[in-house]
This record gives sequence, C-alpha cells and structure tokens, in this order.
Amino acid sequence: MSGQSSASSEMEFFSLLMRSGSLAMAARELGVTAPVVSRRLGQLEARLGVTLLNRTTRRIGLTTEGELYLTSARRILADIDDVERQLTQSTTKPTGLLRINATLGFGRNQIAPLVSKFCKAHPQVQVQLHLSVNPPPLTDDSFDVCIRFGEPPDARVVARLLAPNRRLLCASPSYLERRGTPRSPRELAAHNCISIRHGEDAYGVWRLRSGRREEVVKVQGAMSTNDGDIAVKWALDGHGILLRAEWDLARHLLTGRLKQVLANYETPPADIYAVYPHRHQFAGRVRAFVDFIAAAFARDLHQSSTS
Repeated sequence: MSGQSSASSEMEFFSLLMRSGSLAMAARELGVTAPVVSRRLGQLEARLGVTLLNRTTRRIGLTTEGELYLTSARRILADIDDVERQLTQSTTKPTGLLRINATLGFGRNQIAPLVSKFCKAHPQVQVQLHLSVNPPPLTDDSFDVCIRFGEPPDARVVARLLAPNRRLLCASPSYLERRGTPRSPRELAAHNCISIRHGEDAYGVWRLRSGRREEVVKVQGAMSTNDGDIAVKWALDGHGILLRAEWDLARHLLTGRLKQVLANYETPPADIYAVYPHRHQFAGRVRAFVDFIAAAFARDLHQSSTS
C-alpha cells in the first residue's frame, strides 16, 4: 500500500516539476531548496531506471521516457481524482487534466473558442486540445472527450447529442450557371465534384436517399482535400459541387454565395456528438465540459453560423 502511495506522490511531484518549468520554481512551490528537488528527481529516475529530463543550467526538457511518464502520470492522477469524487460525491469545482479531440476545421473554428471560455470559467482544469483529420479509435485511451459527426456505432462509449446537423449538396451560382443544375443524383457523375477525404469513409462515394430509395453515386472531380474549410472555399470559388455539413455552409447559403442542389434528397446525417468512455461519465471535468459546450451550442453556435 505504501508503494502505491509513494508512486502517486512521485507522479504528483513530477507533474508539479514540469508545470513549474524549472527546478528552482518547483523548489519554491514545494518550500524546499533546488538541490532537494534535484535529489528527489534523481531518486525517481534511479528507481525507474530511465532518464526523465535533459538538464542544462537554464532549462529542463523531457526525454521520450519522460514524456511518456508525464502523460501517464497526469492520466492516472486524474483517474484517482475522479474515483475520489465519485466516492465522496464531492461538490467542489472541476479539476484535473482534460484531453479533447476534434476534427481540424470544426475544432479550430468552433471547439477552440469554447475551450477558451471553458478554461476561464474553470481555471483548475488543464485542457489539451488535439485536432486531427482522422478521429482516433473509440477504444483508444488517448482522449477523455471526442467531438464527432454522426452517432458512433460503438455501445462501449457514451454519445451525447450536442446539435442536429445535416449534410447538404451545394455549389456557387457561377458554377451552376456555367455547368447547369443537376436534377437527379445520376447527373452528379457528369459534374466536377469537390471531394473531402475523411477517416475511412469511402472516398468519392456519395449516398442520397429519397423515401426508401437510396442511390449511391461515384463522383469525380479535379480537386480533393482532407480539409473541409478548403473544400468550402473551392466551392465558393466556383470549382464544383460540394457535399458538406450544414454547420459549415449555412452562412454562405443565407447570403446566396452558395446554392443548395438536389434539396429533395437526404444524405447521411452529420449530427454533432460528444463521445467519451463510460468510466468518465462521472468525472467532474468531463461532465462540466460536455454540459458547457452543449449549452453553448444550443444558445449561440447555430445562430452565429447563420448570421
């Protein structure tokens, strides 16, 4: 038992050391001298059998092993904090490390500003926001909360709906004047279509439904990208027809810079979800963040995207 307590204490010490940024600052925060901190760090490295920090006279830097230890330590300490909060039904403010994943464009434009506001409201929460083209596996332990489009099929995670969202087909007026407006999904094959490569989705395959009938169209085009913002800009420039989430198109449709095509056909939904493991559903920092962005989406984001 004492070994477990000692390991937890060492993790807390190392996390504090890296947060402080130097041995001297850590010593000041702990109320000891810098040599004491250096000796304690050396004892930790000796026990683990690896070098955790590269030291110079002015700064410290993580080794590969140190980065792994720090990441794991923060996660373990956060999990310990979660367990204690569940057992004691603590009503204190959310604390600990919160790791968030989101897609590139949506994460940059919508989630990052909300993270900024959340951190101001909850200064005791440390946030790591990672944006990626391909979403991580739902069973991956790298993140506490993932913002996803479309309901995840995996029942091993909690999926909370944040906002409804559709995928729409659209193009600029100049493109439609030049190439004509498609009247059926089959006519898309004769058009220049802008494709977005996302995750493991079938590239260049669009599915459209009218009633019970679904049509699968293999589209072609001279331009493709893995960045949705770039694809929207290309559509605005008149390069072709785009299939994109309404969230990213609404303001352009409202101003007339883009026009919807094949509006009587439905495409796969792109509802926005917060996804997190069941074991995190009682974590104060996770609950607080998901509640925060859900309220913000309901109150502000849709209105701002259509203004």
